[in-house]
Amino acid sequence: MVQALVGAIVAVVCVGLVCLAMAARVVKQYERGVLFRLGRVAGDVRPPGLTLIIPFVDRLQKVNMQIVTMPIPAQEGITRDNVTVRVDAVVYFRVVDAESALIKVEDYKFAVSQMAQTSLRSIIGKSELDDLLSNREKLNEGLELMIDSPAVGWGIQVDRVEIKDVSLPDTMKRSMARQAEADRERRARIINADAELQASKKLAEAAEQMSDQPAALQLRLLQTVMAVAAEKNSTLVLPIPVELLHFLERGGGPQPGTDGEAGQREPAALTENRAPSAEQAPREPVALTENPVPNGDGGSFAG
Repeated sequence: MVQALVGAIVAVVCVGLVCLAMAARVVKQYERGVLFRLGRVAGDVRPPGLTLIIPFVDRLQKVNMQIVTMPIPAQEGITRDNVTVRVDAVVYFRVVDAESALIKVEDYKFAVSQMAQTSLRSIIGKSELDDLLSNREKLNEGLELMIDSPAVGWGIQVDRVEIKDVSLPDTMKRSMARQAEADRERRARIINADAELQASKKLAEAAEQMSDQPAALQLRLLQTVMAVAAEKNSTLVLPIPVELLHFLERGGGPQPGTDGEAGQREPAALTENRAPSAEQAPREPVALTENPVPNGDGGSFAG
């Protein structure tokens, strides 16, 4: 009798331990538990820790409350300025209401993924190419608002949406490269022109300053010669001022009223002596005829 009682107690204890093991559930710190009793939500969301359920009656569904990083597949679309682009992004979201995430949507991750793809295609169609390339912060905010609006009812909060990459056709890349090169060339020309303008103003001021002191020009010339000679060049170009040439012409030329007049008249005199007059001009020789005409004395003469 005693042995039967002991066996019954042991059996009850074993069954109790088995039922306790089946009823015990552990909810992790980053999870929340939603209890379904006979298919209906029973009670509040279970916090982290050990919780008990009724075996074969209750079912505890755990929901991860961590931030989920979900990449959005690359979407191809046409921008508002008719440029075909391929854009991919990434969305960060988390569950704030575990009960709504399980009841109001079948698979909240798949739902957020599809909503992010459609929103990204919509953003591509409403934006221009320059906005996709340079004004991404504004587009990220618009994309986040479009995804977060329906996700709020699912117990989902979208923390951030970022556009990762914008792929352009090769022809568009070459066109943009040529445009950027032309713009840089234009700016370089403007900078060179501005530098030439400033240099011309400084040169004008320097010329005005040197005009007051002519010796300054000679000193500057000597400095230039010294700078060129320091390069050990085989050829040295020495500029000579035009004023120096005029000075040499005035100093080395003949004085008026002296030998200069004689020197200027000598070519005329030589020309007069060399030029034959009409009387002294030689006559052309008269060719002799083959048949001389006899004269009265029986001789002949040449006409």
